[in-house]
Formats: sequence, C-alpha cells, structure tokens
Amino acid sequence: MHTATRARVLVVSLQAALDRRERFVARASENILPFEFFDACDGLIPALSYEPSVALKEHGRTLQAGELGCYSSHYSIWQQLLSDKEYDHYIVLEDDIIADWRRLKQIAQFPFAADGLHYVRLYHKSPARFIVLKKRFINRDLKLIRLLDSAYGTQGYVITREGARAFLKSCRQVRRPIDDEMDRWWAHGVPNLALFPFPLLEEAVGSEIGAARFDACGAKTTPVSHQAFRKRERAARRLATYGLLLRDLAARLVLNR
Repeated sequence: MHTATRARVLVVSLQAALDRRERFVARASENILPFEFFDACDGLIPALSYEPSVALKEHGRTLQAGELGCYSSHYSIWQQLLSDKEYDHYIVLEDDIIADWRRLKQIAQFPFAADGLHYVRLYHKSPARFIVLKKRFINRDLKLIRLLDSAYGTQGYVITREGARAFLKSCRQVRRPIDDEMDRWWAHGVPNLALFPFPLLEEAVGSEIGAARFDACGAKTTPVSHQAFRKRERAARRLATYGLLLRDLAARLVLNR
C-alpha cells in the first residue's frame, strides 16, 4: 500500500498575464489541490546556451523570444526541483488548461519516484504510437502508456528529481522548442510516458508565444544541413523504436508462458 507522497503543483504563467491567471483561479475554485503560480521567463536564462545556427541545422528555423522564454521557464522549474527536498515530485501545469482536480489529487499522491517513473505527461497535442505499460494505473480508469513518437506540448506533466536531473543535463543547449526536446526519448534516454485518458485539456485561447514563430521558416528553403540531420534523426528514432518494441514483445512472451 503506497503512502501519500509530497507533490508541489506549479502553474507556469507570465506575471503580467492577469486575465489568464484569473480564469485559472476561477476554474480551480474548489481548491482540492493547492497550487502556486510560477512566474514564466520572458527570455533566455544564463544557465542555457543558444546558437541560432545550431537551431537552424537541427530544427530547420531559429527560435522566437517566446519559445526561449518557455524553454527557460521549464528549465528553471527543473533546477528548483533539484534542490527542493520538501517535495517528492512536481506537477507542472500551464495556465491555459482545464483540469480534473480530483484526478490530479490522486496523481499527486502517487509515488512516481519510488516506482521509477520520472517523467509522465498529463496531456499531449498530437496523436502518437504508444505501448500500454499498465492498465488500471493509480485507479481503474487510467492507463500508463509509453509514447513512441513526438507528441508535443508542455500543458501538464509530472517530474521527479531524477527526471529533472536528466533533462537539465540533456537540455542545456537550446536547439529546438522545449517540448520537441523532451519528446526525444531516443536521444536523452528519458522514457516519454503519459496517462490516458488525459486528466486535463487545453483551453481554446491564443498562444502567448503566437503563430509568428513559424514565420522564420515560412517560404524559405529548408537548409540542406537540416535535411541531412532529419534523416539521421529519423534513422536513430526508428532503430530505438524497433529495439523497444522487440523488448516489449519479449517481455509479453515471457509473461504469457
């Protein structure tokens, strides 16, 4: 029987985004699970390095200021968690989500670190192939799955100190948006886990980053170096995925003997 663990809920929000904060507080008025606003960064923090030429090669375009701020915000949260001995894990949310707070409370009480689960997404934006790791996870309705493809989005996730430590090491150099980087399980070694059904949804509001981030690559020709990188990236992901699927198949065969 697991005992209750200590979870801190942080809501990433620009300090000036008062309307968004008010809407978030209004939706969470039942106060089933305490939360705090984390003042989002508006630019690159000193702990990170960013070279536009590297981003152009690996991501196909340079990053906009809002993307650098978003990246810095999540990186700063991981830094904070590493030294925060009061909590076992953080639940990181963005201020444009609608949450099932009763389900989040159950998630907050689960001992993720003790079970070796150091990064678990609570939502993702894109369909992706997956493996079901455990049915009836936490409660009879939730499933724990492992995503094999990029799924995008940082609307909500659970992170332990071990997960934070791994991301801090692998994400120090900014090459792409933070959700793209976190999706690259085959490169940094952190399994891309998720819960389904989602315990939260994204509100239909305009992005604080904005669609202008796509203007950088609009009608321009994709750099040849980026095309070559994408081929290598796809090959690495494909090889890692085949290995993962083979291990999963072997485990299932052993269980079914």
